[in-house]
Amino acid sequence: MAAYDLEEQEQISQLKAWWEENGKKTVALVVIVLGGVIGWSGWKNYQYKQASEASALYGAVMKAGGSGDAQQAREAAGRILQGYDGTAYAYLGALVSSKVQAESTEPKNAETQLQWVIAHAPEASVRDIARLRLAAVQLDQGDKAAALATLSSEPVAELAAGFADLRGDILVADGKIDEGREAYQKAIDALAVNPSSNQLREIIRVKLESIGGGK
Repeated sequence: MAAYDLEEQEQISQLKAWWEENGKKTVALVVIVLGGVIGWSGWKNYQYKQASEASALYGAVMKAGGSGDAQQAREAAGRILQGYDGTAYAYLGALVSSKVQAESTEPKNAETQLQWVIAHAPEASVRDIARLRLAAVQLDQGDKAAALATLSSEPVAELAAGFADLRGDILVADGKIDEGREAYQKAIDALAVNPSSNQLREIIRVKLESIGGGK
């Protein structure tokens, strides 16, 4: 199962989440509209409370994920989705929880959470991480057609190799060896411009050579 800097992508997204929740000032229009309703100080307190509560729940998801507690991760992530779905912690929590679900005996829960991220995350890179993980879960469940459909549209450039590699895994598993070779070669080509990906490129090359391909 391909990983391709997913952890680094999530770390970047976490920094963006912190910035969105703590660094950006509310625009003047919001001040005007909401000021007469609950007051500016009340609005600031409300925003701070929302961010703090969502952050605390996200911390609970991370803790549960670290210990492999699928139930606790699912429950904490669910509480974020129910009460704070407008924050970045919602899709970050769903990503973390879905990984734990997929590694346990709850792949359907993982699929549900990943589908939520795909539908709601504002950043293309986050949506594509979710698509890559969803396709991997679908392949693990034997649903090769669904996995290919999940990967059907082009991802952001940073995840192109991951998409191509996983597509190759799916095609080979489905007996489509020639198409699988093409996908693996596409993944290798996508990694060629990144010197730090040499080890990963060699892993894909071994898979390619195992089905009679490679240069």
